[in-house]
Amino acid sequence: MASSRDFLEYIREQLSATDDITYRAMMGEFIIYCRGRIIGGIYDDRFLVKPTAAAQAMMPQAEYQLPYPGAKEMLVVDNVDDRDFLYELVNAIADNILRYNEGDFAVCTNRMSIEVATMKRCMRSCCGEP
Repeated sequence: MASSRDFLEYIREQLSATDDITYRAMMGEFIIYCRGRIIGGIYDDRFLVKPTAAAQAMMPQAEYQLPYPGAKEMLVVDNVDDRDFLYELVNAIADNILRYNEGDFAVCTNRMSIEVATMKRCMRSCCGEP
């Protein structure tokens, strides 16, 4: 099912205080960019974001869902009515992605995006790997 342009416009309005938010239509859905980086998208009228460390910390109870069959799981943003929360969320995700691209983050086997400095500890405590 394709996402509605009305929902896209609502999310864009909610993110209007955030600098450099853009989108691209793709196969009936919408990819959302912040500062030129993909931070998530609108899929079947759901706002889903990449499960970065910041997103997981800000939404610890968020549900993981697939944007479409065969894709990686993303976090569902339920709190789309809170502009301040969305502002903090998308900027924190963009910061995480920029740092990840610079090599400051890694992903453990439990889908946790964490800082490289804590990776050894994470592998022992959360993944059970040496």
